[in-house]
Amino acid sequence: MDIQLLLNSLLVGICCYFGAIESPWLLGMTGGFYIMGRPLIAGFLIGLIFGDVQTGILCGLAVQAVFIANLSTGGATNSEITYAGYGGIGIAMATTKDPALAVTLSVLVGQTFGLVFYNTRMAAYSFWNSRCDKAAKDVDLRGITFNHIIGPQITTFILRALPVMFLIYFGRGFVEFLITNMPPLVTNIISVLGGVLPALGIGMLMTIIIKEKIHLIFFLFGFAVIAFLNINMIGLVIFALLVSYIVYLSFGNNKNSSEVDSDYDEVI
Repeated sequence: MDIQLLLNSLLVGICCYFGAIESPWLLGMTGGFYIMGRPLIAGFLIGLIFGDVQTGILCGLAVQAVFIANLSTGGATNSEITYAGYGGIGIAMATTKDPALAVTLSVLVGQTFGLVFYNTRMAAYSFWNSRCDKAAKDVDLRGITFNHIIGPQITTFILRALPVMFLIYFGRGFVEFLITNMPPLVTNIISVLGGVLPALGIGMLMTIIIKEKIHLIFFLFGFAVIAFLNINMIGLVIFALLVSYIVYLSFGNNKNSSEVDSDYDEVI
């Protein structure tokens, strides 16, 4: 038994539990789901646990790009992002430490095991809710406390920390076996797909935030500046602020001149 890997897997699982929206320790949605539950933060924490922060952040950045446009409508979701981040990045950090592999595994974990445990969690909470209602009717304060706080947290820990821990601990050998025995062609295909998926996530985000086609010009211009002029991100942001301010002044002056013309026509 690899005690160090088991300990690392347990720590990653505990971090996944803290990233749950139901976990109260980091204010639930505020510090848990929207901070601990993000793949970029997951990559940083997993990098700390496995002793390679730089690679962990790179894996987290790649996975974050894939799920950057992930949306949940009501209680329905197409992928569980917290399981995807901690499960996929955790296995990748325990094996090859390849960001492309982390992306591929995160998509697999998020859309299979993640959704299974996500729906299991909601079914389990229905059990605690019914018991809490009964305790409230009986004015049972201890029953209300247990069924509203303690019981659901135990359920959340079991369905968050333990699956991720077992997935990393037992999944490492399986992934290493596949990588060792797969033909090079299949490995190359997985690497290529893992590199393309972040671009797909950014493309999905663009379809959400870009409402007019002319905005694509600014995006492509920024991409060209980064790709061909070797300007860093901070320089591009400053340049973009200047361009946006000029565009704002241009539209503002046109609007003001149109209003002056209309007022002049009314006077005449």
